[in-house]
Amino acid sequence: MFRIWAKVIVGEKIVKQLTYNRDDKFSYSEFFNYLSDICEALDIATPILLKTHIFNYAKFRTVKFLPRDFADAPEFDKLVLDNISV
Repeated sequence: MFRIWAKVIVGEKIVKQLTYNRDDKFSYSEFFNYLSDICEALDIATPILLKTHIFNYAKFRTVKFLPRDFADAPEFDKLVLDNISV
């Protein structure tokens, strides 16, 4: 089981948040699917996922997606995913 806390941030305020829970084992090869599910639940566009995003999540347990990571300019400053595993 793993949990990811997703936060949509404008300025310094969290405007949307979600705790994403899965009962299966975490897999980095499925990270894009997790990201897609999170973005769909938050009703935002899915960002472009690069290796550096996955490496940052693996090393620091957090990853930030900035407006440059989206195909269209989003209405927020960043999307942050934090690992909050039990």
